[in-house]
Amino acid sequence: MKNRHLKLLAIVLMFTVSCAIVAQAADLPAGTRVVVRLNQAVSSATSHTGDSISGSLANDVVVNGNTVAKAGAPVNGKVSLAKPSGRLHNPGIIAIRLTSVDGTAVSSSSVSRKGAGHMKSNATKIALIGALAGGGKGAAIGAGVGAGAGTGVAMATGKKDVTIPAESALTFTVTGGAGSSARRR
Repeated sequence: MKNRHLKLLAIVLMFTVSCAIVAQAADLPAGTRVVVRLNQAVSSATSHTGDSISGSLANDVVVNGNTVAKAGAPVNGKVSLAKPSGRLHNPGIIAIRLTSVDGTAVSSSSVSRKGAGHMKSNATKIALIGALAGGGKGAAIGAGVGAGAGTGVAMATGKKDVTIPAESALTFTVTGGAGSSARRR
């Protein structure tokens, strides 16, 4: 009878230890780097703050020598900032962050991109059109003469939105998570 109790106690103990190991492996601690390949393009021109995004892990995620998520596992996130470009200033901005990795709720750093600046391009267009409108008397004189025409061209061509293409591999850093209790299967 005593041996039977010892065997039962050993089985319960082994089960408890294995559950603790699995629970530890399911956690993605803060500081864990996660490389994600996006399933769809995300653009400052078409996306909105709060839009959902999806992707898959580009690499296995290893924590303390244990693989906690395999390459190809599903990843979800949100657009945390989407600001379309203005015509003459304020280039577009897009930022995304993760909300779950392989079914485990997480929070992460943002990955953001900003469109190219308008200033140099617009100044060049205005000066060039001005020089042409000024009859070749020089960009400085012509700029004043053709500023209106050049500004019109800059307005017509000035949008500087930014897009993160589908299949882009982006690196996020986990900043927190709900741990194994949030795991859904």
